Amino acid sequence: MVDLLERLRLRLAGFNAQPLLALLGLISGLISGVIIILFRKAIEISQTGILPDQRAGESTEDFELLSMAWRFFLPVSGGLILALMLFFFSRPGYRFGVVHIMERLAHFEGNLPIRNAVLQFFGAIVALVSGQSVGREGPSAHLGAAGSSLLGNYLLLPNNSIRTLVACGTAAAIAASFNTPLAGVIFSMEVVMMEYSIAGFTPVILAAVSATALTRWVYGSEPVFSVPPLEMYSMMEFPIILIMGIVLGALAAGFISLLHWVTENNSALPVWRRMIIAGVGVGLCGMFVPEVMGIGYDTVNNALHGNAALGGLLLIVFFKVLATSLSIGLGVPGGLIGPTLFMGATAGGVIGLLTGYIPMEVSHPGFYAMLGMGAMMGACLQAPLAALVTLLELTANPHIILPGMLAIVSANLTAKELFSKDSIFISQIRAFGLDYRNDPVAQSLRRLAVASVMDREYVTTKQVIDIGQAKELLQGAPRWIIIEKDESKLRMPATDLARFLEEYNGEEAIDLMEIPSQRQQLGAVHIRATLQEAKEIMEKSQAEALYVKRPIAPLVDRIYGIVDKEAIEKGYRL
Repeated sequence: MVDLLERLRLRLAGFNAQPLLALLGLISGLISGVIIILFRKAIEISQTGILPDQRAGESTEDFELLSMAWRFFLPVSGGLILALMLFFFSRPGYRFGVVHIMERLAHFEGNLPIRNAVLQFFGAIVALVSGQSVGREGPSAHLGAAGSSLLGNYLLLPNNSIRTLVACGTAAAIAASFNTPLAGVIFSMEVVMMEYSIAGFTPVILAAVSATALTRWVYGSEPVFSVPPLEMYSMMEFPIILIMGIVLGALAAGFISLLHWVTENNSALPVWRRMIIAGVGVGLCGMFVPEVMGIGYDTVNNALHGNAALGGLLLIVFFKVLATSLSIGLGVPGGLIGPTLFMGATAGGVIGLLTGYIPMEVSHPGFYAMLGMGAMMGACLQAPLAALVTLLELTANPHIILPGMLAIVSANLTAKELFSKDSIFISQIRAFGLDYRNDPVAQSLRRLAVASVMDREYVTTKQVIDIGQAKELLQGAPRWIIIEKDESKLRMPATDLARFLEEYNGEEAIDLMEIPSQRQQLGAVHIRATLQEAKEIMEKSQAEALYVKRPIAPLVDRIYGIVDKEAIEKGYRL
């Protein structure tokens, strides 16, 4: 059984592992689906008895029915609980949500710590129940990715496979949380992984399908939002939609800038102080505009049905931007995707109501609210395809595709080109002072583990050997000899030893460090490492090659092969 697992791990190191990855993707999706169901149930049960008319199994979020005092007290109390939780259990530099996933992919090959996941689970519950201005999709993505990462680490899979499993967990969690399987796949590939690969699509799709099937079994298959069958009234509205995209792109740029400023200027504060400030800030906003509290899907539904006044929507947009910037910027463990949809729906609703003053027949205000959701999400995430697919699946309205494309692309271009804004997640990573690079070479090298290109034609020996041992080393016609010298290892071509033996007539012991040869110092790389990790180790250590190892006991390693620069270049060309 152990040998079978070892062979499977080695197979997963390369490209020819799609059936295995597909099976792992399916398992990852089921794990993520269970986690998301538990997460949603925990939120719903916690809200029972706190919010008026709240029943277990439903999530109406009627914060508006609370008294003004309660609308202030609830976020403040949530901030205090989060302050105590993070003060005692978090570590310096803790991260949550999609930003955490991207950071771990960029710097830790997708290995997500369980401590952060546990804090995310309970912290997000406290944040959402207490009315902090955050969404549940970011925490869901974190939990799904962490569950899949832990699965990969439990099975001791190579890091390139763990990266794929993280993509599977992210897609499955977004799919299960939103009931949007295709959007989960696109979001994972476009926003988190920032690449599309044929090998990666199959396991990610299976993960999204299995997670969605599981959550639909529990929650049903209805779309998240109850949307009337709206469509564009006339082609003459295209200029209005274009203007709306530009306006929402500018709003997205403003939101990204404010969030970046809050994050950058408060990251040095102690975590307990940040949680209290966030709680007080959201409480003050909630006292006057309670719609900004929590996820706010009930408010989004009102905007989609046109059941909101112009002045009220303007206030909601302003305070939602402020409350979300405070919550996320100060580190509350919640998500950004839900708030961007909320802002887009309400801002689009404002434009929809304003079109009523134009002397021509125009679409229902709810139509513009729908377009606003996609435009704001696309501009904030810099992911137009993910936004379009999300909009289509959330509303189950195929008439939204053509105008949605125009709104999303115009908003995306406005934020990126006119205001020079990156994705809101990249902006957050940089606000934390972290370096985020996603160059094509690194992407390519991370798709393969060292085991896929390592040279296995080697033998290992001590520095000093007798003539019999020397001949025995050459019997299998190895390409390399690994010399164990003190605490270090070197490699030499086996042909050099063979050439020496042809001319050697003595019986004395042979010192492999003294025969004519070109020896190279070897560094060490774990067999689970990707080619990108191997490249970085060689650059830092200035080693000319690396031996691939796995620890099997304290101070005892099993050597599997050798990786050099030529092998890494070969892997890049594959």
